[in-house]
Amino acid sequence: MTKIEAHTLAQGWITAWNSHNLDAVMSHYDPEVVLISPTAARLLGDSSGTVAGKEALLSYSMRGLQVYPNLAFTLLEVMWGVSSVVLHYVNQDNTKCAEFMEVGSGGKVIKVIAHYN
Repeated sequence: MTKIEAHTLAQGWITAWNSHNLDAVMSHYDPEVVLISPTAARLLGDSSGTVAGKEALLSYSMRGLQVYPNLAFTLLEVMWGVSSVVLHYVNQDNTKCAEFMEVGSGGKVIKVIAHYN
């Protein structure tokens, strides 16, 4: 992953979420994506906070937009690695968030680990 690829992914991801366009959001993920998030744990009632697979992620994302109809992200920082990116942003409640995203060889996100302040 290059710095330009990381910033392109980050900007596309933020734009997709801010538009509430789930087709655009889902375009970033591999079919076998795994997401681990404290928000998922709370919204889904599963202490593991794990969402496995793109279809499950779509369901979870739809639920998230129902619970947070004013959801909006402001990107603060993008950090990139060999095959990963970390997006540091604030949400609609001004909560600081960071998402580690592992990117597979096909250029799609295969793993997400979300963190909140």
